[in-house]
Amino acid sequence: MSELDGRVVAIAGVGGGLGPLVAGELAAAGATVAGTDRDQALLDSLAGELAIPAERWDGRAVDMLDEAAVGQWCAGLVERFGRVDGLVHLVGGWRGGRPLHEAPLSDWDLLHDLLIRTVQHTTRAFHEQLAASEHGRFVLVSAKQAQAPTNSNAAYAAAKAAAEAWTLAFADGFEPGGATANIVVVDAILTPRMREESPGEDFPTFTPAEQVAEAIAFLCSDAAEKMNGQRLRLTMGR
Repeated sequence: MSELDGRVVAIAGVGGGLGPLVAGELAAAGATVAGTDRDQALLDSLAGELAIPAERWDGRAVDMLDEAAVGQWCAGLVERFGRVDGLVHLVGGWRGGRPLHEAPLSDWDLLHDLLIRTVQHTTRAFHEQLAASEHGRFVLVSAKQAQAPTNSNAAYAAAKAAAEAWTLAFADGFEPGGATANIVVVDAILTPRMREESPGEDFPTFTPAEQVAEAIAFLCSDAAEKMNGQRLRLTMGR
């Protein structure tokens, strides 16, 4: 029997560089995977690439900035599968590289929506399902910048820090011994596409996407049932 047999795990942002690996890892552990992104065609092609049986896959395009649409996504999954046991938040984005006093505040507007608002919408929509599950799990992927911000990435660091704070508050709302919410922290993620595009590059401080996917699967498993409101660091140094 696999670690996640019989569990339904939703993935927000499954179409990104990390998403397919996470979906594959969870499916290999026995989970039914429900992925969402903005592009239905991408989700349809992803289903074929991952070779997950149709009865264990659900791909629906959802506007994560529309709270009602996120609620409908959750309701649709409950209608099809009867419950949702886990939610993995992979919606991401980056703007930065300029000094704080020069960077446009429009960067903050974009990152606020991508990195904070989507976390708010998903946690609110799925709270009831996760709290009711015997194996309720929420996992957020975050960045070292949240705890060690740099001047040239102020908006990104602040948005990530806010998303982490929201996740830790979400964790605090669960009963002891019940559902959990945890954070995987990376410096940056090395995706298969990055390896293909830069085959000679070493990427010494990047965390391989495969390792991030394994960490997420661990946090969704019974082996991590005692972890709640924790940061699992996959970073170099402090």
